[in-house]
Amino acid sequence: MSVNRLKSVAGILIPDSTIASQATELLLEHGTEFIFNHSLRVFLFSSLNAKRNDLEHDSELLYVASVFHDLGLVPQYSSPDLRFEVAGANAARDFLKSHGIAKDKLQLVWDTIALHTTIGIAEHKENEVALMYSGVGLDVMGEGYENLSAANREEIISYFPRNDFKKKIIPTFFGGFEHKTETTFGNIKADVCAYMIPNFHRKNFCDCILHSPWSE
Repeated sequence: MSVNRLKSVAGILIPDSTIASQATELLLEHGTEFIFNHSLRVFLFSSLNAKRNDLEHDSELLYVASVFHDLGLVPQYSSPDLRFEVAGANAARDFLKSHGIAKDKLQLVWDTIALHTTIGIAEHKENEVALMYSGVGLDVMGEGYENLSAANREEIISYFPRNDFKKKIIPTFFGGFEHKTETTFGNIKADVCAYMIPNFHRKNFCDCILHSPWSE
């Protein structure tokens, strides 16, 4: 389904500006239906959380961030050595820069994407950063599920189905960084590697300290 034909879902207006529409086209072109549905649910869940908590935010920037937040997992925007979150953030920044978006807004979108899996930090930053973190948490782990009405949940899922999300999301994550598992050091995606790779050996922070080149 083309999101451009939708005006609103669950009472949330879907941005239809040139920037939003072009971002959607990039997601449709380079992403997958699975990532597309997830990304749109994230935007809607984030927006509902903003509405429920009366949080001011830039809906267009939140939408673009939602669209790009997992594109670092796909070949078009992946990198050989960066965390997928950073690759996606870089892609979004380049996209918005081409539209002449102000530097502070570029940084805001970059932070929103780069920090969307960073527990303990993202929720304390600007509203857009915190909101998308909450939307991702709701879709992936069910955080705040109790605050989502059955009517809103059913309407959102009818437009953007989950399609065995629980079974597919871990392999989807892994497919985006199996060639660079070292980028999961110090973040929650190391859990994905441990789930997907038999006998996966995690890099250990304490080992890094104890085997540093200092002589003492």
